[in-house]
Amino acid sequence: MISENVVGFKCIKCEKEWLLKQVKYQCPDCGGNVEVVYDYKKVARYRDEIKKAPLKDIYKYIRLLPLPDITCACHTLPVGGTPLLKSDTLSDRYGIELYFKDDTKNPSASFKDRAGAIALSVAVQFGAEVVSCASTGNAGSSLACLCANSGVKSVIFVPEKAPQAKIAQLLLFGSTVIAVKGTYDDAFDLCTQISEELDFFNRSTGLNPWTREGKKTVSFEIADQMQWDVPDFVFVPVGDGNIISGVWKGFKELFYSGLIERIPRIVAVQSTKSDAVFRTVKKYEGKDVTPSQIQVEKVHATTIADSIQVDEPRDGLAAVLSVRESDGFAVSVSDDEILNAIKEISSITGIFPEPAGATAYAGLKKALDERKIPSHSTVVCLVTGSGLKDIQSALKVSGSPITVEKNKAEVLKILKDLKIVR
Repeated sequence: MISENVVGFKCIKCEKEWLLKQVKYQCPDCGGNVEVVYDYKKVARYRDEIKKAPLKDIYKYIRLLPLPDITCACHTLPVGGTPLLKSDTLSDRYGIELYFKDDTKNPSASFKDRAGAIALSVAVQFGAEVVSCASTGNAGSSLACLCANSGVKSVIFVPEKAPQAKIAQLLLFGSTVIAVKGTYDDAFDLCTQISEELDFFNRSTGLNPWTREGKKTVSFEIADQMQWDVPDFVFVPVGDGNIISGVWKGFKELFYSGLIERIPRIVAVQSTKSDAVFRTVKKYEGKDVTPSQIQVEKVHATTIADSIQVDEPRDGLAAVLSVRESDGFAVSVSDDEILNAIKEISSITGIFPEPAGATAYAGLKKALDERKIPSHSTVVCLVTGSGLKDIQSALKVSGSPITVEKNKAEVLKILKDLKIVR
């Protein structure tokens, strides 16, 4: 059963509207991705209720979610309600108001728990017995975590070279893990084929429209935590494009429902080694084109930020439209800039991000260098995953411990030389 506030789907590419019963995953006419549409006038009746309720998890916003009520959430883990932390040090350094949305605090230490919570709950409503997913690690470990809590079987397809910490999560959560000899895109294609053959509920990002419904909740929380105002800019790490399209959808829906009075500019940040969305945004910059006229670029992705390493973005069109419609822009940063951002965020804020989780901040620094962010702007950077998921990358910039004998005088001298003490 789906919420009565949902009226159907709309194709992102051809813009045709569909009833719920007419669509499983994608548009029957053009094969484009679809998004869930709500009756926003009906949702607007609950503005006071939404604003006054305490923020505990994503289900504070049940009126703008596809579930009819909170009891239809199939898990008991606390998803969402993550901190929005201001860095006074970095704000002063750059002359802006800088916040980090720390989604490392979710149950599986990833932003992807938002998507998994809603997609899995919808799957249970539809009577699914097995849920599948293609993932570089985070989406899969999130789904496996939530399935373990919900008692639902999961089958996760990952590229063979996914970080071991993420694969360990999958296995310990009890998922059946298929390690594909190839790229994420190869894992995605194989997952799609097997899921169609065996009638699994395929949660894969950029295919399943319900994942965006979970990801948009980060925008709800940002506005909520800013007393129903919004930042000027939101910087988002981009791989397949589903997070950024969720962020954009969330702010639009708050605006349509009368909960906010303006919408922030959305900035897509990618590695130069996985920059299909960046290239596409640049290609169509300043051009008056319809969604169906936009052809998303394909690349050979090799970035160290495995969570956003994608050859062919499966929600790429929605990502490009998120930037264009919000009057945002796209930034590409090197892998070295991403690694350095891990160290800077960790040492200054106490938040420990994985490479993809540091990418938004790396993009902000590039945008500041290029004078794209006016002084005194309010900026939010999404931190989408914990550095504990990819220790090998963190060790490249962490430095080494100081090895000493058991000698008090030696340690005192070192600390004085480093000016730790006088």
